[in-house]
Amino acid sequence: MKFSVLIAVYAKEKPAHLMQSLESIFRQDLPPDEVILVEDGPLTAALDKVIAHYKEQHEILHTVKLPQNQGLGLALKEGLTHCQYDIVARMDSDDISKPERFSREMAWLEAHPETDVVGTWTDEFADDSGKIISTRRLPETHEALLMFSRYRNPMNHPTVMFRKRAVEQAGGYRHRELFEDYDLWVRMLQQGAQFHNLQESLLLFRLSSQLYSRRGGSHYIRQEIAFQHWMYKVGHISGIRLVANIAARTFIRLIPGGLRKYGYLFFLRRQ
Repeated sequence: MKFSVLIAVYAKEKPAHLMQSLESIFRQDLPPDEVILVEDGPLTAALDKVIAHYKEQHEILHTVKLPQNQGLGLALKEGLTHCQYDIVARMDSDDISKPERFSREMAWLEAHPETDVVGTWTDEFADDSGKIISTRRLPETHEALLMFSRYRNPMNHPTVMFRKRAVEQAGGYRHRELFEDYDLWVRMLQQGAQFHNLQESLLLFRLSSQLYSRRGGSHYIRQEIAFQHWMYKVGHISGIRLVANIAARTFIRLIPGGLRKYGYLFFLRRQ
């Protein structure tokens, strides 16, 4: 089956990180048939130069330019309309896919036509991709992922390969600040879409120096409470789970960044 890769980039991305991401896409064991790169608002001259270089080298790379920064959800929503194949692999502009990622995920989808979204674990690194700090492991089966989704995000977003029609049937990506993918997975689960995670790490996920500070504070708490209330409103979680989720998340958003980092690396990364 032919497939597309969907990736979005914005002005604050580092050119070197985008280069690593694109290199990992074009060096796959199973190369994509097209790559849709959404430019989410005006970029820097350095990023423009990187994109121009790869477009010259790879004719399957196509860009979609948004006049203003829309945020990840709306950028991906627009980009998906330009993907001509039903199978779409997601990728982030600062992560690195291992060479066998696409071939392993495609093999699963071909052998399991009932699966709508397949993902993998991620190996997380800071500055050196050869030094893995932690691994985000996730449950494997649909039933386990459905249960898991009631209190944590069941998929590593930049690892997924999905069937476009199933995403569109659930309404596609939309603006949900900080929770664009989690929001989509919940809507798909409620419509009966089937999920699966391969039990291996097939992507190197970059941990930015600001990651743990960004995941704290009053703004993050407000967004998270709103998202939890939405899950309760649509019937995905119970009232008891709503209270428990908000209590646990508010606590971790209020603690100092160093303790938050410890919690992510040594508690949340363990099932």
